[in-house]
Amino acid sequence: MEAITMMGSPKSISESFLPNGTNGVKEDKTTIGILGSGDFAKSLTIRLIRCGFHVVIGSREPKCAADFFPHVVDVTHHEDAIMKANIIFIAIHREHYSSLWDVKHLLSGKILVDVSNNMRVDQYPESNAEYLSSLFPDCHVVKGFNVISAWALQLGPKDASSQVYICSNNVQARQQVIELARKMNFIPIDLGTLSSSREVENIPLRLFSPWKGPVVISICLATFFFIYTFIRDIIHPYIRNQQSDFYKIPIEIVNKTLPIVAITLLSLVYLAGLLAAAYQLYYGTKYRRFPPWLEGWLECRKQLGLLSFFFACVHVVYSMCLPMRRSERYLFLNMAYQQVHANIENSWNEEEVWRIEMYISFGIMSLGLLSLLAVTSIPSVNNALNWREFSFIQSTLGYVALLISTFHVLIYGWKRAFEEDYYKFYTPPNFVLALVLPAIVILGKVILLCPCVSKRLRGIKRGREKSHFKENTSGSAAHVSPERVTVM
Repeated sequence: MEAITMMGSPKSISESFLPNGTNGVKEDKTTIGILGSGDFAKSLTIRLIRCGFHVVIGSREPKCAADFFPHVVDVTHHEDAIMKANIIFIAIHREHYSSLWDVKHLLSGKILVDVSNNMRVDQYPESNAEYLSSLFPDCHVVKGFNVISAWALQLGPKDASSQVYICSNNVQARQQVIELARKMNFIPIDLGTLSSSREVENIPLRLFSPWKGPVVISICLATFFFIYTFIRDIIHPYIRNQQSDFYKIPIEIVNKTLPIVAITLLSLVYLAGLLAAAYQLYYGTKYRRFPPWLEGWLECRKQLGLLSFFFACVHVVYSMCLPMRRSERYLFLNMAYQQVHANIENSWNEEEVWRIEMYISFGIMSLGLLSLLAVTSIPSVNNALNWREFSFIQSTLGYVALLISTFHVLIYGWKRAFEEDYYKFYTPPNFVLALVLPAIVILGKVILLCPCVSKRLRGIKRGREKSHFKENTSGSAAHVSPERVTVM
């Protein structure tokens, strides 16, 4: 995309604003006022001029502010700017709204677009737009453009920065601002009355809100399994044999933790769906609302799946780096020396060879399927799929990915799950813990695939209630004639 500067134009980078106010763009007759001369006001001015509007800036010190705006912009006092425009952007902070009290009589009947934001969520009892409306009841206050950054205004809307949320109690004022947003090449979203302004002002303050729960769960799982592995692989040999293996902490212990967290998170993704299906089967309806904890769990499945993919990818990187360590080289040399010293010509182990080959193969396949699940969660890819395609990838292939990942862990454990030496401090090995949740999920899915259960679940998803099932299975139900069924 072409660069945009303070003196740029949409047709040519080198084209500058002409003294007569034209810049090669067909101008709009509408004059837009902006009260404020900060960074957002400057970026908003550039965007409006590039879209063909005439802009007038109201500032407390117009002489100083004029140097920061294109010369085609009228930089004047608040009174003059208000008199020249009907749509006025209030680009000042909430604490300075009272400074406009002296020009209240001039603002009567004007459309005031509040673009302000707060420092934290729900900072004040009422939203900034509602507070502005209470100060100037004769004006038509519209909340909008607060989710757009100054950078997005200068470079033009793209991707997530293209949406503008707009709300106002006055329908006509709201429609005028919506049309203005369209002319500025943004996508306006009408949120109705000004009561929605509180939620609109909270949008820019959210920091990965849907990710907080999944991230906390991932950190807790990673911490637990890291400590568990540390106790078994580091503390146990040190207490029993005075063997110092603390060098394993940065790579080996971390690498044993990552796959357990990855497969556990992937299991949590599909466990939520199983619990939802069990809930519907128990109550015999799909119209009963899920408990809040289950609703939140279902809503964050995408984040859990992406975090699972992240841990799996990091596990692959760590695994590929294992042979590069100096400690691994020393171990290989020691093993080779011991083999020569024992006069062993061939140490080939057919069983171990096949185990490692299958272990790596299943790991690659599971990572490939996880990559497909992650790619299809991207909005642009997701929008290109219909519901059946999306359900097949995320549900069917997702369970296949979980099944292959489970085989990957099973082959890694092999016979060691039944050997007493691997139960250090009488605790099960890591891979045994990693298999618990996937086994529960796979077993639950097998139960749901049983004909008697799946038939009932399909009926519930199509809107049938528990009473319908009772009528179908009861022998005392009235016999309906074919004609009556046809009419119904």
